[in-house]
Amino acid sequence: MIQEEALFHALYQASTESEVDEVIQQHPEVFKQENWYPYGQNESNFGVVENQQASPIPALVEKVINSIDAILMKRCLEEGIDPKSPQAPRSVEDAVKRFFPDAKNWDLPSFRAQQAEAIQILADGPRLNTSLVIYDDGEGQHPEDFEDTFLSLLRGNKNEIHFVQGKYNMGGAGAIVFCGKKRYQLIGSKRFDGTGLFGFTLMRKHPLSDEERKSKKNTWYEYLKIDGKIPSFHIDTMDLGLYNRLFKTGTVIKLYSYDLPEGARSVISRDLNQSINEYLFEPALPIYTIDKEERYPNDRALQRHLYGLKRRLEEEGSKYVETYFSETYSDETIGTVKITCYVFKPRIEGKNAKESRETIQREFFKNNMSVLFSINGQVHGHYTSEFITRSLKFSLLKGYLIIHVDCTHVNLEFRNELFMASRDRLKAGEESRTLRHVISDVLSKSKLKDIYKQRRQAITVEGEDTKDLLKSFTDNLPLKDDLLSLLNQTFKLDQKTKREPQPKQHKPSQNNGQQPPPFNPQRFPSFLKIEVKAQDKDGLPMVKVPLGGERTARFSTDVEDHYFDRVEEPGDLQIAILDYRPNEREGGSQPGIPDKVEYFFNVARSSPNQGIIRIAFNPTDKVQVGDAVKIKATLMGAGQKFEEIFWIKISEPEKKQNKQKAKPSKEDDRIGLPALHLVYEEKRDGYLDWEALEAQGISMNHDTVMHPSVEGDKLDAIYVNMDSRVLKDYKSKLKTAEQLDLADKRYISSVYFHTLFLYMITRNRKYTIYQQQGGHDEEPVDLTDYLKDIFESYYSAFLLNFEMSELIASLED
Repeated sequence: MIQEEALFHALYQASTESEVDEVIQQHPEVFKQENWYPYGQNESNFGVVENQQASPIPALVEKVINSIDAILMKRCLEEGIDPKSPQAPRSVEDAVKRFFPDAKNWDLPSFRAQQAEAIQILADGPRLNTSLVIYDDGEGQHPEDFEDTFLSLLRGNKNEIHFVQGKYNMGGAGAIVFCGKKRYQLIGSKRFDGTGLFGFTLMRKHPLSDEERKSKKNTWYEYLKIDGKIPSFHIDTMDLGLYNRLFKTGTVIKLYSYDLPEGARSVISRDLNQSINEYLFEPALPIYTIDKEERYPNDRALQRHLYGLKRRLEEEGSKYVETYFSETYSDETIGTVKITCYVFKPRIEGKNAKESRETIQREFFKNNMSVLFSINGQVHGHYTSEFITRSLKFSLLKGYLIIHVDCTHVNLEFRNELFMASRDRLKAGEESRTLRHVISDVLSKSKLKDIYKQRRQAITVEGEDTKDLLKSFTDNLPLKDDLLSLLNQTFKLDQKTKREPQPKQHKPSQNNGQQPPPFNPQRFPSFLKIEVKAQDKDGLPMVKVPLGGERTARFSTDVEDHYFDRVEEPGDLQIAILDYRPNEREGGSQPGIPDKVEYFFNVARSSPNQGIIRIAFNPTDKVQVGDAVKIKATLMGAGQKFEEIFWIKISEPEKKQNKQKAKPSKEDDRIGLPALHLVYEEKRDGYLDWEALEAQGISMNHDTVMHPSVEGDKLDAIYVNMDSRVLKDYKSKLKTAEQLDLADKRYISSVYFHTLFLYMITRNRKYTIYQQQGGHDEEPVDLTDYLKDIFESYYSAFLLNFEMSELIASLED
């Protein structure tokens, strides 16, 4: 029989699934069925293993998370601390601070690279049949403990350990289903203290015999033992092809013929690195991704460390990111979520708008994730860009906006109902709907609204006059009342009367014409002051908040905008309850006052913006009119604290104004129509060009016929491409100037009105459109993208080239 050490090396050196098959066929005495045991000691493990992560990248990330956990566990044990004891760290963040006091140095590439060597992902095998090796210098396991650790399922081994992310004792199994057809996975490990032997085993999907196929509904996963034991042998060190080190202790796992998605099948130190970065938004430890020179002999960067998407966005912010900011929301049900928005530049230096958009998509949206939900830095679920277009209704920011939602401090009960146990997707339940509404509501009132407004203004044209053209199209249009009700009131066009323009009224300037002094941001704050005029009888500031409503308190400071969000030395603003007076009764603090602001208010706090921090307060149902709450806001500085103490008094609910809709006058019958913009390939006075639209995220080329622009739920404008291939082909058959002019008008009117009515009917009938993507599940398609695609797919050519009379005549023939 082959020696166990030689067997391990034969398996480890196998670079693909088929080569593992060869090793098994060469040693039938070792791999006989009697030596295979069911994973988790349960032949019914198929459902648990198969029903985890839905795609290979998040499944691979679970392996990396296990490696991070293993290193934190090792450092804890090295310091003589029981990981389950009260003396152990209470969170991942606390563990990093305690066990890696120099972690702030990891922001420097040289220090980061040194630490990243402790967790490595290495490529093996041919380019199109890649196997992956995952190594960590963590706690490791004795061979006799494999079946209670690596090879166990659903035991909850880490449930009582607060500073690791593993919980269900199954995350490591998710990657097996992406290991080729036979699911081979090699595990090898030695305990961190050097005691015991190096143990290893091979896992696979059990190959059903002919008899088993008749009696079994499913197969199962199993692992190798020899003579009833996990195979093992003595080592001091081994050369396993790791980067810059020999294997001494820790764990090494090989995933054979791993089913990497197309976007991650090239050099893993680039493409797989970027994909993992998206799922590890802010990992506790840095990681190395390493490819082989024989796989990519011409690539000069075969080793790259990664440290999460957050650092990529913020460290490379000057190159890709125009701005970023955060909003922190807290309430009693959800807990606290921090929502950070990263807005990309429409144009990267040295690239045109189209190249910029393609680069941003390639670098930051490999997995089609626009809204990332994370816990302890690991992404547990996401939304696609449909959230930006449908919920936020900021269509121009699609592909130019990443939203990170940190759920680390969400209440445990709410969080358990929010994510699937596989930690790769959200549950479709009440909690996810509630959180979606909160994110949409908070961001629709944030700085993002102003950013979107600025981008919209960038594609308006001074001097372009299509009103007369549009009016001529609609003069004889038979618009009945029910047809009018379909049209949005987004573009006003007088049909019957013409009102004289009202002179603009200029409000007197409040600063006597003087410009405010320029804001001079500091790295750390030197003051905090609430901006409110009202005071209580003791002279403390007073903010009145209506019951059932919301008020925003403004605080001025001098700290830079990214103070709460930056990677290095971030700051914080904390809010605490000092006193509570129900209905303003005297007597000071009441017994048993809740110590959390969320008991009294739902709170949304913005990051600093030009020296202003905003905190919005919305009363809960625990307070009533007349109640007063004394609050302390504390802004943390560099070794300093800046405090403001103020009262919030609950006032009467705001009265809703009954606005009666004025009936339209017959003398002033007006049609609501979206704006019409004509767009040309090259610049023309008074008109938009392709480059101007590209700069704001609207793609236009010779194949494009039109782009419908949506503001909220309204079709706000239709951009018609006057240099489309459809129009050029149609006009190539014409000769006279009159014919060419008529062709333009026919093209414009056909595209404009067909877009208008297709959009309105689809929206009012509440149709939802889905498209099958690459043989996978159907994905929702934004209505604007759907209409744009229809016109590019011969529909506009049909409208131009076929007269209705000709069609009828052809039927008669």
